[in-house]
Amino acid sequence: MKNEQLGRKTIKKDKSFTIRDLPKSERPRERLEKFGSEALSAQELLALILGKGIKGESVMMTAQKLLSRFGSLKAISEASIEELKEIRGLGKAKACQIKACFEIARRINSSDEFNFEKQIRVKPVAQPKDVYELIKSKLVNYKKEHFFVLSFDSRNQFKGCDEISVGILNENLVHPRETFEAAIRRNSVQIIIAHNHPSGDPEPSEDDLIITKRLVEAGKILGIEVIDHIIVTKTSFFSFKHKGLI
Repeated sequence: MKNEQLGRKTIKKDKSFTIRDLPKSERPRERLEKFGSEALSAQELLALILGKGIKGESVMMTAQKLLSRFGSLKAISEASIEELKEIRGLGKAKACQIKACFEIARRINSSDEFNFEKQIRVKPVAQPKDVYELIKSKLVNYKKEHFFVLSFDSRNQFKGCDEISVGILNENLVHPRETFEAAIRRNSVQIIIAHNHPSGDPEPSEDDLIITKRLVEAGKILGIEVIDHIIVTKTSFFSFKHKGLI
């Protein structure tokens, strides 16, 4: 009986597959080095992020399970840490590695500060819709609320964009000190504040109204005019100025 069990264990071990079982030229790392990252499949890219598999299961198998479970790279990027950890072979460390890689890609793709500021300097800001068109790609992919300040000089020339806070907007999270610190640093005399509503509903909340009023009043004291507050969603926007709330 022991011999039979030993035999089964030996067979199981022999059947386990690792990256090293592949010909060297077919291993993801070597293929990336030779052909470039664009030549790799989604499975191979995920395998490189994960680094190694677990006992009895190669990293390629773990990568394939990720794709099978979530269906696409986009879905994997949107999965939570807890959801990723449900995959056998993914602990907290590897789940965090995946989230970090996708976040870097998202920031490069959607929040490139240089391209954003270059674009807004080329296109004058005349109407709330202009602001929406310029900043929606910067805000709409976030799952949390992000609060930004766009600074302008006396000639309405754009001076820069600063992220002030992340999370559900309230009076403690969005403080005049941090909001106007960025504007003062950029020597601006006018600002537009903007944040996103991940829910898709652009209507301002009670906290949005309170915060806006508070910032407008603080701006008057500091001599920095709050021109508008734009709430952004994927398909629409809400302008406080357009609605007569500023």
